[in-house]
Formats: sequence, C-alpha cells, structure tokens
Amino acid sequence: MQILKSYRKLNKLLTIAFILASYQFGIAQDQKTSETEVIIKRVLDERPSDVGTLDTIFRPIARDSVAVKRLIEKSQQDQYPLGEGYGFNALGELYRNLSYYQKSMTFHQKAEEIAEEIDNLELKVYSLNMIGVAYRRMDEVKPALDYHSKALELAHLSENPSRYLRFQIAVSQNSIGNIYLALEQYKLAITQFTQSLEIEEEMDNKLGLAINHENIGYAYEYQGFLERALEHYHTSLSYNEQINSNIGRIICYNSIGRVDIKKGNYKEAESYIEDALKLAIKANDKFYTSLSYINYGWVNLELDDFTDAEENLLKGLSMAETYNLKSYVVSAGQHLSDLYSRLGDYQNALLYYQKATETDKTINNERNLKYVNDVIVQFENEVKNREIQALASENEAVRQKLKTNNIIFWFTIFAIVIIAAILIIILRNRQLNQEKQILTLEQEMLRSQMNPHFIFNSLNSIKLYIINNEKENAVYYLNKFSKLIRKILIATTEKSIPLKDELETMQLYMNIENIRFSNHIDFKIDIDPNVNTNNIQVPSLILQPFLENALWHGLSAKKEDKKISLEIRQSDYDFVDITITDNGIGRKRSAEINQEKLLNRKSVGLSITKARLANFSKSFVHDYKLIIEDLQDENGKPIGTQVKLSIPLRPNVLKSA
Repeated sequence: MQILKSYRKLNKLLTIAFILASYQFGIAQDQKTSETEVIIKRVLDERPSDVGTLDTIFRPIARDSVAVKRLIEKSQQDQYPLGEGYGFNALGELYRNLSYYQKSMTFHQKAEEIAEEIDNLELKVYSLNMIGVAYRRMDEVKPALDYHSKALELAHLSENPSRYLRFQIAVSQNSIGNIYLALEQYKLAITQFTQSLEIEEEMDNKLGLAINHENIGYAYEYQGFLERALEHYHTSLSYNEQINSNIGRIICYNSIGRVDIKKGNYKEAESYIEDALKLAIKANDKFYTSLSYINYGWVNLELDDFTDAEENLLKGLSMAETYNLKSYVVSAGQHLSDLYSRLGDYQNALLYYQKATETDKTINNERNLKYVNDVIVQFENEVKNREIQALASENEAVRQKLKTNNIIFWFTIFAIVIIAAILIIILRNRQLNQEKQILTLEQEMLRSQMNPHFIFNSLNSIKLYIINNEKENAVYYLNKFSKLIRKILIATTEKSIPLKDELETMQLYMNIENIRFSNHIDFKIDIDPNVNTNNIQVPSLILQPFLENALWHGLSAKKEDKKISLEIRQSDYDFVDITITDNGIGRKRSAEINQEKLLNRKSVGLSITKARLANFSKSFVHDYKLIIEDLQDENGKPIGTQVKLSIPLRPNVLKSA
C-alpha cells in the first residue's frame, strides 16, 4: 500500500514537471516567433535597397528555415522582390548544408531570376556564387567555375563596390581557389586564396579568414609542406573558435587529423577525427559526415583496426554515393583498396581501386584541365582589356578638363599611354603565341607517350596473364599500367616535374614494356648519393623517347643479354648529367634493319624532345646538351648506344622575370 502511494506521488510530480516544461517550451517558441515577426516587420518597413543592409538585419534568424520561408511569403505579399530573392538564397543555403544540392540550386536559380528582373547587382552576384558553391560540392568543375567566374566578372563592373559586394568577390575567389584545389593546381589555388584573404582581413571577417587559412593549409599539405599546412590549420581553428563555428571545427579537426596521419601520429589523429565525426553527425551535414567517416576509417586502417576501418569507410562511401560527392567516392575507394590489399582480398582491392579511378577520371579529366587553362587566359585578357580601357577613359577625362592650358602636356601623356597599351598587347600576343607553341609541343608529346600501339600491346600482354589464369601477375601489371597512364596524364599538365617523379614514371614504363620482352631486359637506375632528385626540375616525360629508342632500335633485334642503364650524376652546379646506355646493336645496324622492313617503326619523339628541351632551357643560364654516341669494342664492332643529356640547373633571373 505504501509503495502504491509513493508511486502515485511520483506520478503527480512527473505530471507537474511535464506541464511546467511544456509551458516553458511554449513560452520559448512564442518568444522565438515574436522575434522572427519583429525582424521581418523591420525588413518590410525599411525595405533596404541593398543586400548588405538586408543581410545585416535578417542574419540573426537566417538559419531558421521557418523564418526564411516566412520572409519569402511576406515579401511576396508586400511586393518586395529583393527580400524574396534574398530569402530564396538563404533557403538554398540551408538545403545545401543538408546536402540536398539539386533542391538548393532550384532556390538559388529563383533568386537569380528575381535579381535579373529588378537588375540588382549584389543579388545577382550573391545568387551566382551560391549556385557555383552547390555545383562545387557535387564536384561539377565546369559549371562551378562558370558561375563563380561570371559572379566575379559582374562584381568587377562596379567602379566603387560596396562592402557586401567586396565580400562576394572574396567568396568568388575562394571558390575558384577550391576548384583549382580539386584539379590539383595548388599554386593557382594559393594565389586565389591569398587575394580573398586580403579582402577578408580588410573587412575583419573572421569566418572568411578561417576559410581561407584552411584552404591555404590544404594547398600546402598536398604539396608536401606539412608543417606550413598545420600552421594555417591551427590559425583557421583559432578563428573558428572565436566565432563558435561547429562546421569550421569539423573542417579543421579533419585537416589536422589528416596531417597527423601523414606524420604517423595516429592516436592524435584519431582523437581529432573522432571529435569531427561527432560534430558532423550532430549538425546533420552529410558532406562533412561522409568526409569524417572516411578519415576515421583511414586512421583505423593505419592502427590495424581493420574491422572498424571497413565499417567506417563503407559508411563514408555509401553517403558519398548517395549525395554524389565524387571526390569522397575516390578517397573512400582508394582506402578500401588499400584495406583489402592488406587483408589479402585482392578481388575487392581491385574492384574499389577501379571504382576510385573511374570516378576520378570524371573529375580530373583532360577536358576539365584544358577548360580551366582556357578560362585563366581568357580572364587575364579581360582584366588587361578593362585596365587599358579604364586608363584610356581616365586620361581622356583629365585631358578634357585641362586642355585649355595643358593640351600639349596631356596629349603627350595620352600618346605614351596608347603606345604602352600597344606594347602590352604586342607582348601579350607574343606570350600567347609562345604558350600556344608550348601547348602544341605538349600535345605532340602526349600523343607520343600515349602511343596506341603501346597501349594496345600492353593491354594484350595483361590479357594473356588473365587468359593463363595468372591473376597475381595480371593485377600487378594492371596496377602498374594504371599508375603509368595516370602519371602520364598528370605530367602532361605540368611544364616541369621533380626528377624523382620522372624516374618513377620511367621505372613504370620500363616495367610495362618489359612484359613484351618476356622480362629479359635488365633495367637499372643508378643515382649518385649527392644528387637530390626532389629539388631538380626537368621537363615532364623527357626521358621516355630515349628509353623507347633503346628498346625498339637497340634491343628488339638482339636475342639475349639485353641491358639498359640510367645513371644520374652532378659534376657541378650548372648541370645534372643523365646517361642512358644500352648494349644493343647500335644505330647503324638498326637503320639497316629498318630499311629492310616493309613497315618501318617511325619515331618523332627525338625531334619533339629537342624542341621541348630548347624551350625549357630558355629560363636558364645555360642551354641543354645532348650527345648520342655509338659504342664500339676494340675491334670496332658495335656494342650499344649511349645518350648523354645535360639539363641546366641555374635559372636566369632576367629570363625568369
């Protein structure tokens, strides 16, 4: 009986507590509704004509979807299109942060239509930037770059941009920088982020400062400068702490954790990434939740916790595929391939490697890279033209104002400006012609490296392994072939690469070619310990034509004892010496054999290579040196061919400038 009384008493207390809690919640909701109505009423009473003022008023409740929808509704009723357009953009941002990108773009496009109707520059730029961000989140490079470039171009049309417009310029430059990051154009990315950072510092916008420091850190990280990257990540985290941004914390925790993984500090990395995952799940942001799961799986993998690694990587991959986050699909696929390789499950390892590779092709393909380069040149030309036009207009205005007493003086100045403009145009045209010549050489070089016979024969060789059920050899050489093709495609986008990367690519090339010679070729690379191959730049894929000649003109007709050696030496500070020696039949005998064949194997690689070396040497004090010698024994019998290539090291300051 006593227990029953206690139970009834407890039940009464709980009922009272529930009623009080409901009452307090109702009061809070009423207060929130009241605050929303007050702010919306102020917006409609004042009817700001610029987005900056409107944003200042509405920003405190801009994260409340109910308040945003209420603003849109009331603006439509009161015929206040700027408020309606601003509301659609705010609603689009909310859907974007929940990873509903298509729905997000629908609202941003409505805002853009309203901006066109009322001809409001700030709303136009704001809407275009938001559409670009949504495309960028989906790794759609071309439309993202189109929208951000258009936003930046429109913003620059204003002679005296408002504070809000300058903020949007910073957003455009930051977003374009992020696109360059996705395309691994790190130097271009840092340039954009630095320009955006200058505007954010001028406006003391801590959110913008946090974002740009984070992005600069990312660019340094993926160039291998881990300590510099950490400095920027911690600076970004400090700004995010000041503005209490959980999204900012998620990004920084992931970035710091990723660097710790690369440095081997797995426990510290696990702590950072675990905190990021908790915050991302709480924020219900699928973009960063997917990233956090993938990074968490990666650190699990490095800690040999294979079960958790598989679970977290699959979660991250599933989320990335659901919301079309292509770059995260690539990252998850690469780590899963590594995981299954360690577990000995080579079938799954190959499956996820192929998935990552195929997805990566849709992001970083040659068309995207060419498109980006075209946009860069086009944008530079437009900026130059605007500068020339602005300068000419300014001088014309001054000349008209002072022509009565200074006509001769200002006429001279005007003539100088015209001459300068003509010289700039001439110099720019010369530069464009030179760039066109370089691009033509690079395209010819790519066609040479990506010889269809080489690709066809290589794949045929791998196919034979598959037919003969030699799975390990097939997977091994398929992996080598994929890496080689990827390195060739990446290298062709760079004018020069570290000598270390060039040697790694040549090792892959020789491994693939050696399949067709039944692995009878003895290929060795000998590097002098005093040569730092990381710090020496050479034209990309410059050694491949010499190795190809050694294979097909020197060794292909030889039956046994086939050797090729590649030696790297540095005798002084001016040159690095690269020597390629084969023990083939020599050039004279090779030419005789080619004449006897009905179908000669033509090689244009050497002429293209010389042209590329000549162009590369223009920025250095010395020109390159190339000597090709036929080797003979004491009796004058051919015993091979030796190529001696000396690549300049000391840059010419005047030429570089």
